[in-house]
Amino acid sequence: MTRIILIVGTYRPTHCGVADYTYHLQQHLHQQHIETTVLTTKTVAAELQTTDVLGVVEDWSWSQLWPLVRSLHQVSGDLLHIQHAAGTYDFERAIFLLPLLLRMTDWRKPIVTTIHEYGWWEWQPQWLPQRRVEWLKTWGQSHQWWDREDGFLLTGSDAIITTNRNATQVIRSRLPNLVSAVTEIPIGANIHRFEGDRAHTRQTLRQQLGWPDDALIMAFFGFLHPVKGLETLLPAFQQVVSAYPQARLLLVGGVESLALPEEQARRYWQKLQDTIATLQLQSVVHMTGYVEAAIAAQYLNSADIGVLPFNHGVTLKSGSLLALMAHSLPIVATRSTPPDPDLDDTIVQFISPRNQEELVMELQRLLKDPELRSRLGAAGKAFSQQFDWSAIAAQHRQIYERVGNRE
Repeated sequence: MTRIILIVGTYRPTHCGVADYTYHLQQHLHQQHIETTVLTTKTVAAELQTTDVLGVVEDWSWSQLWPLVRSLHQVSGDLLHIQHAAGTYDFERAIFLLPLLLRMTDWRKPIVTTIHEYGWWEWQPQWLPQRRVEWLKTWGQSHQWWDREDGFLLTGSDAIITTNRNATQVIRSRLPNLVSAVTEIPIGANIHRFEGDRAHTRQTLRQQLGWPDDALIMAFFGFLHPVKGLETLLPAFQQVVSAYPQARLLLVGGVESLALPEEQARRYWQKLQDTIATLQLQSVVHMTGYVEAAIAAQYLNSADIGVLPFNHGVTLKSGSLLALMAHSLPIVATRSTPPDPDLDDTIVQFISPRNQEELVMELQRLLKDPELRSRLGAAGKAFSQQFDWSAIAAQHRQIYERVGNRE
């Protein structure tokens, strides 16, 4: 049986989107007879206490590079797969040297890197003149020895996986010699579709929350963060419910995450509650807090409309978007810059970020038009079926087999 060594910056699936993605990938790789071992920080591994998650570093600083290299030589596996997003490594840069150090220490196994984010963040050391840093980045990238954003991470990999079109395009423009190594594999929904009786689920939820049977429920799904547009959504919903008294709003998701640790999360949760109280929406807005995936799926199965007013716009990098689509919900969401080329108004009702007036208008349009809701919901569900985790795992297996055969 093939065994893959996975490096994940922080392996807390309930707190981090990349970790959650990795968890789903592992489950579906296992179904295809591929076992995985996760290497992460000692703190996280101690929390999880499972045999397939090993703590090998204290953190991701430079001092932990050699312990990481030594551990990789000791762990049994056929291939190394690095999951990279800058924030999951606390924006530390040491991981950028890992492929180089492995090759220098006679590592012969293939290296695969998945890039979840690319084209927006670069290392800017304070101890070197900026002009000198820029020259080094440009010179090394022009020779395809390293790239200006991720050091040796990409140029030292046998295969590169991207999860979105924008990252793919930037990598190919910067590193033309690596075009053949790049494969784009979009993410899948971060929860499975609820398959129970929808009518029963809808009735039960409305009874539990004390909402009328004819309530039309709008659902936001995902981490509750300041960048998710909730400060736009809540006052917009106040306007919506004044015109449509049967409207209700569900905020499905927790607050604490990698981007918003415990104390900050507590303060933001209180801020949202205060906003709801100030707007006098306590009886028509419900915040679930963190719930297990199966419960979240029941909430979405009970809703009528999905809404994702992210400040930076929505793309196919959003597992929340795919989850709403999988549950046949018509969706109002903010358009990203640049727009995601694979999404259009036949699938999602797009609005401008931070535009309360547009948000009110589109939500009201869906509330009064059941045929539009049905058409958009069906289109979104059909579109989302291409992002199946089994297919994603199969594409990974093909890459593993391809690079493995080069040894």
